[in-house]
Parts: sequence; structure tokens; C-alpha cells
Amino acid sequence: MGQFMTYETFQEKVGGPLLTEKGNCPVTPVIQMLQGKWKLQIIYELCIQASMRFGELKKMLKPITNTMLANALKELEADGLVHREQYNEMPPRVEYALTEKGRELLPVFYAIAQWGMKYIP
Repeated sequence: MGQFMTYETFQEKVGGPLLTEKGNCPVTPVIQMLQGKWKLQIIYELCIQASMRFGELKKMLKPITNTMLANALKELEADGLVHREQYNEMPPRVEYALTEKGRELLPVFYAIAQWGMKYIP
């Protein structure tokens, strides 16, 4: 697990190089992990509901295509943010849920919501 930084320390360092102990930028990989039209929306929907099936997610994310949703879910799963659970039933059932790592993004969504409440009418 990485080094914890207070918000005050972050503010001090943000004008210069912001690096981890290993000399890596901690922001760029996160932005790359979450970039794309649908990933943040998928994560947000999974924050609201404990788990969702593919069809439920598709319904909430209109007009996403099956391919876009499948690809985004695969990438989020590969990054360890989403867990895919397949049940051996007939018909087959698959549910998606946030991992602990994914749930740790909840404070980020809280901050976005606070900003939105302040600036978006």
C-alpha cells in the first residue's frame, strides 16, 4: 500500500513534482485507469447498488452498447476495481460489484457530488 498524504501536503506539492516513494506520478495512472466515456458512470452505478447484472447496468447507462459495456467492465475487472461473479445456473447469471479497491473511490464521488451541488444548478 502506498504512502498516505494529507490534503495540506498535497496542496503544497501540487505546484511541483508530485511523486510516490518510487518516483512515480500517483495521478496519471489513476486517470488512465478511469478514462473513457463509461467507466466512471459504471463505478458510480455500482456504488449505488451492491451488485448489478449486465442488463441492469445497460439499462442505467443508455445509450451504451453491449460491446462498450463489456469492454469497460473487462478493463475495470483487470484493474481490480470490479469483481465479476458467474453463477452456474440455467440460464447463466453474471453479477458485477465493486471490489474493496473500487469502493475506496467512494470519497472521490462524494467530493464530486459536493462540487456539483455547489456549482451545477
